[in-house]
Amino acid sequence: MKDLDISAAVAALHRGGVIAYPTEAVWGLGCDPMNEAAVMRLLAIKQRDVGKGLILIAAYEDQFDALLDWDALPPDRAEDVYDSWPGPNTWIVPAHGTVPRWITGDHAGVAARVSAHPTVVALCQAFGGPITSTSANLAGAPPVFTRERLDSGLIADLDGVVAGETGGDASPSTIRDARSGQVLRA
Repeated sequence: MKDLDISAAVAALHRGGVIAYPTEAVWGLGCDPMNEAAVMRLLAIKQRDVGKGLILIAAYEDQFDALLDWDALPPDRAEDVYDSWPGPNTWIVPAHGTVPRWITGDHAGVAARVSAHPTVVALCQAFGGPITSTSANLAGAPPVFTRERLDSGLIADLDGVVAGETGGDASPSTIRDARSGQVLRA
């Protein structure tokens, strides 16, 4: 599998490519979330249903401004989200009405996270916005914590793998509902 530096990974994303990259805990699959063909390709590679929606990951919260309806949250709830970032905390935030279903799935919100992982930050900064962040495994399979454990069949369908290591966290990001604060995945 072709190793990609940040520049080559961003070029692949802009061409509609799908890449693997390290996050705080696990390896993720990324593509341009606004490119429907790229998202559908990612879902096919992963064998994941579009109805489940996707997590988006960014370098900083402003990268979500066009997607998230912060005004739909009470100020204290929005403050909880901001205070948890950057880090391995994913929040389901109400989506603007223009966010496509291939991102939200069957939900009214977007699963969003601002990462503290230096590779992710560099990737999203160079890309100029958030990218998808779903675990680099077939749907239903356990997440992959090391590059060596990436499924060879899955990565053969990718445009490359971004060089790097995960941040060493023991589990994937916590997912919470931004309206209620309820933990959906510990």
